[in-house]
Amino acid sequence: MEPAPSKALRLPPLSTTETPMSAGNKHNYRRAVRHAARLGALLLVYVAATAMAARKESAGVQVTDTGFTIVESAKIDGATRSDYARAAGLLAQERYADGIALLQSITAKQPKLTAAYVDLGIAYAKTNELDQAEASLKQALELQPKHPIAWNELGLVQRRQGKLGEARASYEKSLAAAPGFHFARLNLAVLCDLYIADAACALDNYLIYQQAVPDDKQVAGWIANARARADKGVK
Repeated sequence: MEPAPSKALRLPPLSTTETPMSAGNKHNYRRAVRHAARLGALLLVYVAATAMAARKESAGVQVTDTGFTIVESAKIDGATRSDYARAAGLLAQERYADGIALLQSITAKQPKLTAAYVDLGIAYAKTNELDQAEASLKQALELQPKHPIAWNELGLVQRRQGKLGEARASYEKSLAAAPGFHFARLNLAVLCDLYIADAACALDNYLIYQQAVPDDKQVAGWIANARARADKGVK
């Protein structure tokens, strides 16, 4: 089958976040994070397969006042689109090994398709294959160095690897590419709050996050805690 003409793959700003938790709420926290990660992975791969732009657009990250759009130009044949849909189903069923194998075949056929490497990185992270997740996300960033989702996901992986300085740099690069990306903003705040003990950084980023997501009622408590520590001179 001949490849279809180049079209733009549009990816929305979907990604994974972390949340500060109390000792008594660890179970609900873990369940919520698992759900968010699974949903983020599913939607990333599914949108890449189905939400084809009706008009040609320049590839790259397009930032607006209300968010951003990631556009890729690639020749995608029917078989590859079908593979994306199958991968989405596998991820939804938590059949991560099968999903990873399918995504690997997609990247072999489409080695310059950034979205596939991002999805593969998320899938590897779900199976705790953190080195592979890191490598896949870095491959995505070689193709599109200002990809805010890839930087955010890389930050999450690096935090789990204990590479806290690198995780902070990754979140900051995500925000440099898309300053309004509140997922990365919250992740940076949580990293500073719980892992680096930088209360000033946590407070600044919680406040910015609160402005972007005013309906998140939990953030007021996080801000109060970070402010109290910052006022005491805790870094």
